[in-house]
Parts: sequence; C-alpha cells; structure tokens
Amino acid sequence: MNYMPKNIADNDSAKKATPTTPPKTARDWMILLSKYRMPKHRRSFFELAVTALPFFALWAAAVAALEISPFLTLALCVPAAMFLIRLFTIQHDCGHGAFFRDKQLNDWVGRAIGVLTLTPYDVWKKSHSIHHASSGNLDKRGTGDIHTLTVKEYNALPMLKRFGYQLFRNPVVLFLIGPIIVFFFQQRIPMEFLKTGGWRAWMSAMGTNVAAGGIITLIIWQLGFLAFLLVYVPIVAIAASIGVWLFYVQHQFEETQWAKSDEWDMQEAALHGSSFYVLPQPLQWMTANIGIHHIHHLNSRIPFYRLPQVLKDHPTLATINRLTLWESFKTINLHLWDEGQRRLVTFKEARALRLASA
Repeated sequence: MNYMPKNIADNDSAKKATPTTPPKTARDWMILLSKYRMPKHRRSFFELAVTALPFFALWAAAVAALEISPFLTLALCVPAAMFLIRLFTIQHDCGHGAFFRDKQLNDWVGRAIGVLTLTPYDVWKKSHSIHHASSGNLDKRGTGDIHTLTVKEYNALPMLKRFGYQLFRNPVVLFLIGPIIVFFFQQRIPMEFLKTGGWRAWMSAMGTNVAAGGIITLIIWQLGFLAFLLVYVPIVAIAASIGVWLFYVQHQFEETQWAKSDEWDMQEAALHGSSFYVLPQPLQWMTANIGIHHIHHLNSRIPFYRLPQVLKDHPTLATINRLTLWESFKTINLHLWDEGQRRLVTFKEARALRLASA
C-alpha cells in the first residue's frame, strides 16, 4: 500500500483549494479529494484515546453496577457498545491505511482493536478491500456486502428458496440474529478466506481467537461468569447489530447504484452507490463520521476526522444521496434490485412485476 509524501497539503491548504466550480465526474472528485488523505498522528492518537478510555471506563462501570442492578449494567452496556463501534471505525481506517502514516502502526493498532471487536483484522482487511473494489457491481456480489438479489433472480427461484431469502432479509434476522452469528461464530473460522488467504489469514483468525479467548477466560476467572454474560456479551452483541445496520444503510437505499460489469464504473459506483447518512451530531461523532460514506468510498484513504472538512469545503457533496435517520428506517422494506427501474424495490413490487410478466 503506497503512502503519500509528507509534503502533502494539510487542512489549511485544503480549505484554500476549494474550486469555484464542482468537478463533473466522480473520478475528478476522487483526484480533487486526494489532498485530504494525509492523517495527522497527534489527532489520530487523540481520537484513539478519547474512544478507548471511555470504552474501558464504561465497561468497568457496567461490571461494578452488577452489585446494584443488572438493569443498570445493561443500560451502561449501550454507550459502551457505541464506543466499541467507534473503535471498529478506527480499525476500519487502519485497514485502509488512513489512520496513521505508518503501515505497521496501522496494522498493529487494527489487530489489537480486532480482538475487542472479534474481527480478525487481516481477514477483514482483505474482505473489505474486495468490497471497495466491487461495490455496486452486479457480477461481483458476495464478498463484504449484504446478500442482495435482483428481481429477475428472485422471481426465478423456487418458492422454498424465495422464502429462505425473505427470511434472511427479515429485520430480526438481518439486524439481531445475523450479527450475533457473524461476530461470535462465523468470524472465528472464516473459511472463505482461510482457504485462499494463506498463513496470514490463519494467523489473523487464530491469533484473534486466542487473544479474545484469553480475555474471556480472564473475565470469567476474575469477575465471574455473570460479568461475561451480562457485560461482555451484550456490549459486543449491541455493537454488532448497530454496526450491521450502519453498513446496511450505507448501500441499501432506494436510489443506490448497481450495474453489470460492462456498465460499471468504480468511482461512479462509489460516489452514487453509497449514502450520505445524515445523523444527529452526537451519533455522527459516536460513529466516527462513517455516515459520510459516499466520500469515504470515493477516497478511502481520507481519515474519518477529515471527512466533515471535505463537506464543508465542497457543499455540493452534501447534496448527494442524503439519507436522514428517519428516512433510513424506510429502507428496511427494500430487498431486491430492479434492473429495469435501476432502484431497490420491495417484495410486494417484485411480486407485482412477476404477475405482470406472467
């Protein structure tokens, strides 16, 4: 992974470089935004500290609250889970080489956080890079994304398989049961990448498992099984569910962009196939600006703490794919990509199309 020279323009020069007219293409935007790519180590360490320290403090408070009430403990697990999501976003930036200028520092901080998020860093890094390289490409679905069928594919399935897909897309399965399965079980032995990823994938997965297992053993030994059951498990489970939701709304909105390989353009898919999830400021901070996802996909080397400055300097980008918190709840009903209308549709609309064609 190549790193930019140290003489890249900083925030101040980036502000002065705001163009009078917006670029015409996504590729032009990507080039323009490259000036924001350089991370600042002091700011990165600060962001890591103000995320990790409250996380561990809330974790300790939740354990202490067991002496008072299990309900108080569970209440404290919610903000602790939010800080765990923020840690995951830092891990995410490390995977893109966007959090520190040094590759090794990115990787080892990412691996350490991966133990807390139960996410093997090197395995996830490979999967996520594939996601970025193929997002919106109908011919390359299936890696690092949420399983999505086209209307034509869905209507061609036998009834039992259509039911299975409907069950998978049910919100209870997709945002509650599914995340628990993925983070607690599937990521322990990610077979898809262990077969092709070589020793690094095995070391990442098994190293994460051993380290996480050691932490769990220490928790049970020193604090008791109740602390594991009512503190550790809820924090990870809540963070996993919210994390999957965030990933879902970043790409599963009505006017997203999908295309076959011969029509697909990586930069256009990045800018127009990812949402700008407009969250209230406290939630935007807690999720480390991950909602500014269209800019992140367009240039993934921009540190999360510089994304708001990009919007400030280039207001045109703030008008693309805006999705408010309230509007995002409506995306739950969107399950299939209609190639004719070039938008996501509901199962009801897909049935109507099937009956019309019949």
